[in-house]
Amino acid sequence: MALAQTAEVARLLNAAHAGVTAAPVKFEPSGDRDQVSKLERHGGKGGAFVAELRAAMMAGELDCAMHSLKDMPGDEETPGLVIAAYLKREAAEDAIVLPEGVSIDVIDKDRLVGRKIGTNSVRRAAYLKRLFPLAEVIHFRGAADTRLKKLDERTPQKLPEGGTVGPADALVMAASGLSRIGQSHRVSRLLTLDEMLPCVGQGIIAVECPAASWRTRELLAVIDDAEARAAAEAEREMLWVLNGHCNAPIAGHASVFVSRLNLRGAVISLDGKTIVEAAREGPIDRPRELGRAVGLELLEKGAKAIIEATRA
Repeated sequence: MALAQTAEVARLLNAAHAGVTAAPVKFEPSGDRDQVSKLERHGGKGGAFVAELRAAMMAGELDCAMHSLKDMPGDEETPGLVIAAYLKREAAEDAIVLPEGVSIDVIDKDRLVGRKIGTNSVRRAAYLKRLFPLAEVIHFRGAADTRLKKLDERTPQKLPEGGTVGPADALVMAASGLSRIGQSHRVSRLLTLDEMLPCVGQGIIAVECPAASWRTRELLAVIDDAEARAAAEAEREMLWVLNGHCNAPIAGHASVFVSRLNLRGAVISLDGKTIVEAAREGPIDRPRELGRAVGLELLEKGAKAIIEATRA
């Protein structure tokens, strides 16, 4: 998936600038090398997928790096680096994926009672426990195509502590991720934003580069999508206010309506039983103010206690 995303960034740059030859560089961070352990072992998503790329940029080995925005740490941008472009947002929803040949009817007919649903996301796991309380949510990591293969072949998933679990009867994955690997047809059912609010930045590709590399920043500015940037800044400001961490089930999604921005945020307990939600609207040119307002409202409603409980 990462290679496909990187190739798309290179394609956009080459199409936007005559005489520029952008080429992908394959880079395998720890989160891709280890597809069994939980992400906390690598310092969360930031340590698993972002930290090594950032070090390579600071060392001059890479001109810029592509990240799935949902994998980037929720604090402010790293000193010395800047997000120079956000690509147009793809579908932000999560999707239920069933093994090939399994009827979609099982999702609503038996509500997945007694079935094993695989995910590597604490947010998705928390929502799934709320949506399908009689199903079993299991830890399921790996590249997107690898997870699909294991689902179809009924292959058990290795556990970080040893042993195996599964096989999975269903997976929950990002719809945008399936699209990027040409597997949109595998979506059995999209989960609505009311059913499962996405994680911050889901569906957005961010391109980061050294802050001092003005030429690179100028090139990337041409492929920056204004609506995606506004949504990203609102969602990430909310996340920053909440002071979340890699094991905190925090969700947020900003929708653009011409010159207005609507932001929804939620914090949910790991067992799915407790959830606090907030939603506000504001002008599109003041996204950080909107994100700050939603984050503060969530804190007022008790989000801090839920987040602190997941820290333990």
